Amino acid sequence: MIESFVDLQTADATTEDPMVTFVVHPEEGGPHPLVMFLMDAPGMRDEIRNMARRLASSGYYVMAPHLYYREVKEFNVFETGDRDRLFELLATLSNEMVLSDCRSLIDYAAADGAASTDRVGVMGYCMSGPFAIYIAGQIPDQIAAAASFHGVALVTDSPSSPHLQLPNAKGEVYVGAAETDEYAPPEMIDGFEAARIAAGCAGRTEWYPGTHHGFAFAERPVYVREASERHWERMHDLFRRNLHP
Repeated sequence: MIESFVDLQTADATTEDPMVTFVVHPEEGGPHPLVMFLMDAPGMRDEIRNMARRLASSGYYVMAPHLYYREVKEFNVFETGDRDRLFELLATLSNEMVLSDCRSLIDYAAADGAASTDRVGVMGYCMSGPFAIYIAGQIPDQIAAAASFHGVALVTDSPSSPHLQLPNAKGEVYVGAAETDEYAPPEMIDGFEAARIAAGCAGRTEWYPGTHHGFAFAERPVYVREASERHWERMHDLFRRNLHP
């Protein structure tokens, strides 16, 4: 595997404060389809990078950006314990900001011979689940697959709500929902699925029984191995069917 940290210039970045992005892909067999791996609210950490490595080992060019770069150079709530700061940072992001960031990721990958950007995947957890769906509707000609796992704010009153982007999406959309999730209640998940069906958007929504918000992360107390492995199976299946010619 080949991996590196790159300092990306985005619409909001500066030379001093770039969007530091972890990039990982196989040594051989490229070019590999780009997958944008969006971090969850707790911040960038080794756990995220290890998950990106696992995905990349199956034949993908994976980019995992530090999305809080506009505010801080790095943040990991599991190291700081500062949950108040976590919610402050979370509130600084918007669908439009992350869309702009992802366009920069795609531009970078398009210039790297190891990557293919013809059919791109995007995925997110927690706060970034809605970002992934929003991006699928905003870059429909390139985003061939989008996945949200225990994602929040999939249906809101905002004009930029992810569920309103579904009629524009051309790729397949997958939503994996925890059975018990105070941040993503059943009525929101059901509303999203109804919107997906009404929009004629390919995909599905799946409940993960016996789980809570964050179940996919092995280092969380709420980790459920069987459910997490299912989420990996669904992710690989989604990208295999949609990103490879």
